[in-house]
Amino acid sequence: MRGGDYHARRVSGVLSVEQRGEVALVTLNRPEKRNALSIELREELWKAFDRLGSDDGVATVVLTGAGSAFCSGMDTSQFGGDRANREKLVETSTLAFDAVGQCPRPVVAAVNGPAVAGGFALSLLCDLRIAAPSAIFGYPELPRGIPPSYAAARTVLPATVAQDLCLTGRMVRADEAQKLGIVREVTSPPGDVVARALDLAQTITELPRKAVLETKRRTLLERKHLWGFLFDEEREAFQRAVLGATAKVAPAG
Repeated sequence: MRGGDYHARRVSGVLSVEQRGEVALVTLNRPEKRNALSIELREELWKAFDRLGSDDGVATVVLTGAGSAFCSGMDTSQFGGDRANREKLVETSTLAFDAVGQCPRPVVAAVNGPAVAGGFALSLLCDLRIAAPSAIFGYPELPRGIPPSYAAARTVLPATVAQDLCLTGRMVRADEAQKLGIVREVTSPPGDVVARALDLAQTITELPRKAVLETKRRTLLERKHLWGFLFDEEREAFQRAVLGATAKVAPAG
């Protein structure tokens, strides 16, 4: 990465955060589970992005996955259980996805492998996406009767593309993802997708900070104005599915 040195590293076990100059590298660190979003990982992701978004020493963030996958979505092995566990599922999901999607710093996704189901949605909540040739995108949960996040797809993609992916559940490889506008670029083998994402993040970091942050603020304002109702509806639908039709989770403080 141009102009950046290794400064600090925080590792929770399931999440790694490294700061290189003014660029923070956040790595989902459950490679044995293809970085499936467990409750613990969602908690750590929320806390990390909450902290980085308010850190004056951080200009941009890069999000990637350890091992061969970016993220395989929610860890469904933790679904069910008692009321407390189900409430935790809802709460941590909301906090983690909102923290990434509403981060006031530009976020670059280094998609090093499959980004599927909730992992696809997570990548779409980032501002820019760079893919390795091995990356695959899509919503494979649809054939299992789980509605995918149309809201996340629609914030990035034209309606026809979003509808195609959400209504068919088909998977898209990196080269097609670039043609569809899902990703900005695909690295050429043996190019390192994380190194390329860090390089892009450094380029953004070197631009006037106030102008970049104001631009990011406007993108968040657009997302809220145009698609906020879709995210709200999907959040409520997930809550009903996990907790029941009339159940409510107290807002996190």
